[in-house]
Amino acid sequence: MGSGGGSFLKVVLKNFDVLAGPVFSLLYPLYASVRAIETKSIEDDRQWLTYWVLYSMITLFELTFVKLIEWIPIWSYAKLIFTCWLVIPYFSGAAYVYEHYLRPFFVNPQTINIWYVPGKKDFFSKPDDILTAAEKYIEENGTEAFEKLINRADKSKKSSGHAMYDEDY
Repeated sequence: MGSGGGSFLKVVLKNFDVLAGPVFSLLYPLYASVRAIETKSIEDDRQWLTYWVLYSMITLFELTFVKLIEWIPIWSYAKLIFTCWLVIPYFSGAAYVYEHYLRPFFVNPQTINIWYVPGKKDFFSKPDDILTAAEKYIEENGTEAFEKLINRADKSKKSSGHAMYDEDY
């Protein structure tokens, strides 16, 4: 009977990532998210919304790079550790990643999408490029507007992460 218990423990330890992964990445966050919905606190709502955004990004990454990930033998353990860091409120990992990496990328005012890339007219026409898009912008808004746009982009590059805006645009 002693060897039966030892082999069960070996199986559990060998498959710890497979067993603990869903608990830490899905079950506990699901439970905590439902509890957050039921409270009036905005902070816990933000924590769990942030977690689910990051979880979605991790899942998309895994689906996209599945062939590459198969070659990384410690991927499941690294993902488990990272997920625990994101989930455990003591560490506030989800909030940290959001504030330091995602928020600047998605919310930063200097990353305004100014590119207008017109679509193809038909299957046989030549694909549009950046020069065509710039010409179209100048046609629609004028040369002066295009120059202001370029100057504003230069200023925001030089301001070390702080966008500088003209009041009139």
